Amino acid sequence: MSVTIGVLATADPELEALSMAYGLNPLTAPPSEGQYLLWLDGQLQLAEVGEKGRVCVDLVAGAQAHRRKFGGGRGQPVAKAVGLKGGNTPSVLDATAGLGRDAFVLASLGCAVTLLERNPVVCALLRDGLRRAALDAETAPIVARMSLHQAAAQSWLEAAAPQSFDVVFLDPMFPEPEKRARAKKEMAAFQSLIGGDFDSDALLAPARAVARQRVVVKRPRAAPWLAGSKPDFGYDGESTRFDAYLPIKPQGAPD
Repeated sequence: MSVTIGVLATADPELEALSMAYGLNPLTAPPSEGQYLLWLDGQLQLAEVGEKGRVCVDLVAGAQAHRRKFGGGRGQPVAKAVGLKGGNTPSVLDATAGLGRDAFVLASLGCAVTLLERNPVVCALLRDGLRRAALDAETAPIVARMSLHQAAAQSWLEAAAPQSFDVVFLDPMFPEPEKRARAKKEMAAFQSLIGGDFDSDALLAPARAVARQRVVVKRPRAAPWLAGSKPDFGYDGESTRFDAYLPIKPQGAPD
């Protein structure tokens, strides 16, 4: 499967900017069957040609709005996992940002969040979602605390200064065919396009060197530990768990 940018009506400056930023090829008509298509119709959307399902990043309305208003604030598992309690509002590096949902929740709770995403299609979808959220009065202050970079997590972590973020958050794509089959058809297509993060085990060690307070790994409830490493502590959600690891200080660093 290939990914292309499709301009189905008139050229749009934002779509052109996205295609240039992420190396995606603009078209003037839909591609042949069996390809994925990105286009801008108020919001950037991803779909498989011939299918009705759409994937987009909407941080203003829908599920994200409900979670922002009624999700439980600092009492929800992801907030507890990163250590949002009392006066602690950590800086967070989300090294596997995906569609940015957890990162947006953490930013809505006051965290400064740096987002890394290596896939150019996902990065384009997320950038468009952040752009639109920045235009909304309620979500603009949240987006102001978020910074998106297209980068491979492992190389970025290995090049980062030791202990440069309070928390490193990892949510690698976990390939589970049986769950993918039960997912909504559009999300199943998205997962098929992106694939699993088969190199995710290599992220744990450099993440522990970059974190000052902890590394948090989001996993399906029954998934194995990342890199086979038992967490120091953890938090359970309904369908997921959050494994937490204490940082590893570089040699020679003061205690």
